[in-house]
Amino acid sequence: MSAALAFENVSYDYAGRPALAGVSFAIAPGERVALVGRNGAGKSTLLRLVTGLLRPATGSVSVGDWNAAERRPDELARRVGSLFQHADQQLFARTVAEDVAFGPRVTGIPAPEAERRVQRALESLGLMEVAAEHPYDLPPPWRKLAALAGALALEPMLLVLDEPTAGLDRRARARVAEALGKRADGGTALLVVTHDLGFAAETLERALVLEQGRLARDAPLGPLLADGVWLERQGLVSPPLAQLSQSLGLPGGPVREAEVADALIQRCST
Repeated sequence: MSAALAFENVSYDYAGRPALAGVSFAIAPGERVALVGRNGAGKSTLLRLVTGLLRPATGSVSVGDWNAAERRPDELARRVGSLFQHADQQLFARTVAEDVAFGPRVTGIPAPEAERRVQRALESLGLMEVAAEHPYDLPPPWRKLAALAGALALEPMLLVLDEPTAGLDRRARARVAEALGKRADGGTALLVVTHDLGFAAETLERALVLEQGRLARDAPLGPLLADGVWLERQGLVSPPLAQLSQSLGLPGGPVREAEVADALIQRCST
C-alpha cells in the first residue's frame, strides 16, 4: 500500500529566499502526525504544497499514487481535505449544510452518498442544530467547526489541518478529537499543524519538526511533549499532564490523560 503522503527531497523558495530545503518523509494511511515549528519554519509552505497551491522547486510531493504537482487543487481535493487557519476563508454558502455539501458535490460524489457524508460530518461535530443557519451568523468557533465539517465530508485519504482547535472550548475540542480519531481509525491520515499540545497529546502520535525550512526531527510525539527543555527552545509549553507526569517522575513519562491516570493508580496501589 502506498503512503497517503510522501515528500521526497522537497525544496521551495520565495524569490530566492528558501522556505523548505530537502524535506523528506512519508505518512501511512491512518497515521496521526503533528507538524510543529516556530513561525516561519515552513509549515504553511508545506501545507500549500500538499494541497496543490504551490509546486516544489525540487523533489516531489505524492498523495497516494498521485504526483501533486501534476494535479490541480480541485483534483487534489478528492484525496486531501484541508482546513485553513482562518476558517472564514472557506465559508461562502447560504447555510452550513450547503457549505459542507459543496466539496462532495463539486468532486462528483453521487447525491445520496454526498448527503450521507454531509450528515455524518455535521453529526460528528455537533452541528446538526445549526445546519440551516448562515455560517456568518455563527460565532467564530462554530464557523471553525463548519469549515472542518466541509473537510470531513470529502472523506479523503488525507486530512491537512491548520490549528483545528484554535478558539474552541473544551467541549468542542473533545468533539474534534473524537471525530478525527474515528477518521484515522478508518484509514484517513492526519497531518495537523497545532500549538494546542494538550490536544496533540490526546489525538496524534508522531511529530514532524521543521526548523528554518528543514526537517529537524521526525519522532514519536509523546517523548517530545515530555521534553520541557526542548519545547521551550521551540517556543512551546508542555501540556499540563506532561508537566505533571514529569514532576512526579511517572514511569515512561506518559502524556495522555488515560495513561497518566493509569500510572497514578499503579503508584498509589504499590
